[in-house]
Amino acid sequence: MEILIQEPKSGEDDRVIIRVERMTQRILRAIDILKQPDDLTVYRDGQVVLIPVSDVFYIESVDSKTFVNTKSDVYSMKLKLYEVEELLGGDFFRMSKSTIVNLKKVTGISPAGAGRFQANLVNGEKVIISRQYVPKLKERFGLWD
Repeated sequence: MEILIQEPKSGEDDRVIIRVERMTQRILRAIDILKQPDDLTVYRDGQVVLIPVSDVFYIESVDSKTFVNTKSDVYSMKLKLYEVEELLGGDFFRMSKSTIVNLKKVTGISPAGAGRFQANLVNGEKVIISRQYVPKLKERFGLWD
């Protein structure tokens, strides 16, 4: 595989061209990463705040409101959880109906009983992976029973 990087001419927009003989999961993941925004628009104390996507640990929906959790802060967001999931893709994975987790913030996954698993995050928090999403998680990581 050849990778070619060129600087655009003055006034030109950045663009990525992918030429492949066969689309693979690896290339699809790269496309997801390229589509992912660098920052998220969130709200705290009535003010608009931009936070780097890389700072996000998990996003959850509680009482029809969306909250973005970082290492030490919680922000609100106007998007619905499914909209955030579509926007982020890449390193973000739906763990339950109400939670999306940044896989780069996961230190390990362990059984939690009743067919569920638990994701342990680098900040010490634990997020439950519901039974419904376990097969997708195993597929994502190439795990088999």
